[in-house]
Amino acid sequence: MHRPLTGGLWPTLLLSLVLAGCATPNTAYDPTRAHHRPDGFVNAHASPHGDAQGSFWRWQWERRQADLPPDRPERVARQAPDLPRLQQPGLDLTVTWLGHSTALWQVAGLNILVDPHFGQRASPVSFAGPRRLTPAPMELAQLPRIDAVLISHNHYDHLDEGTVRALARQAGGSPLFLVPLGVEAWMARAGIDRVQRMDWWDQRVLEAPGGPVTVHFVPAHHWSSRTPWDRRATLWGGFVVQATVGGTPASLYYAGDTGYAPDFAEIGQRFGGFDLSMIPVGCYLPRWFMQQQHVNEQEAVRIHLDVKSRLSIGVHWGTFRLCDDPIDAPVDGLPAARAQLAVPDDAFILPVLGQTLVLRKGAP
Repeated sequence: MHRPLTGGLWPTLLLSLVLAGCATPNTAYDPTRAHHRPDGFVNAHASPHGDAQGSFWRWQWERRQADLPPDRPERVARQAPDLPRLQQPGLDLTVTWLGHSTALWQVAGLNILVDPHFGQRASPVSFAGPRRLTPAPMELAQLPRIDAVLISHNHYDHLDEGTVRALARQAGGSPLFLVPLGVEAWMARAGIDRVQRMDWWDQRVLEAPGGPVTVHFVPAHHWSSRTPWDRRATLWGGFVVQATVGGTPASLYYAGDTGYAPDFAEIGQRFGGFDLSMIPVGCYLPRWFMQQQHVNEQEAVRIHLDVKSRLSIGVHWGTFRLCDDPIDAPVDGLPAARAQLAVPDDAFILPVLGQTLVLRKGAP
């Protein structure tokens, strides 16, 4: 079956190739930081696979000729969310997967939303680009009041304008948006002003009913782009959240979008492990094109080991067809990767859409 020259990473990759020579100044440029450049940012470690972005048209031509496997959204396990629990989480540590890379973290009485996307397309326009194949398990209006929003980078499947505008209008006032360097300018243009920008290894302390919650922004191996003129003009990364839950330290990690790199061993060394990690497991084919920017299931399991995660859940799958692999590929790929690397079945799982995982009780 021939595929049109649309879909995939169309909203970001296609735009980033047009007028690629244009650049915007990096207003956050710090010459003492190795990943800073006058016109943007670079990864901490050079990719051994080179920069495949110039091969975008080759990829589109090959996928047009290919008979790609179909998506099977029915293989994405789902359940109705426990709305009363989500509205009244107490001081427990919980994680609820809401589709793609969106999750609700409830930590010490704070409601933290990660890369929220409730739109129907991962695209700058409503009539084209990757569309949602699996409905979100709940409506945006059914969420509890959100205290903080973590944005890993500005690609359209992670930063959805309609969703963040709606969150900024929530009853009781806008949440605090924690964003990578440079994304604060986009937020300002969207009319969102309760924003703090973060560089790699920065931290912010949020006051919570159960005590302070510390949010760290950490490196990932990826890139950024939203228009033809801003490739790598804003930073990208992942997040670590630390708090005291039930009298003992607790921590969560989100890798963001990423290829495999030495960054993860450093994150594991710095933080000493996590109660739960959200690690991407989808959108990785063809490997010759995607390897430097998106891990496959085996590389995801290696990240799980590198960061010393006690439990990991796979995200970045099951929602949008962004690449050549079908949205349900991790249903088969993750068990094989676990077996290959001798990781127990219950140590790295595919979450159930809408299910709340209770990791720690906030009180004895």
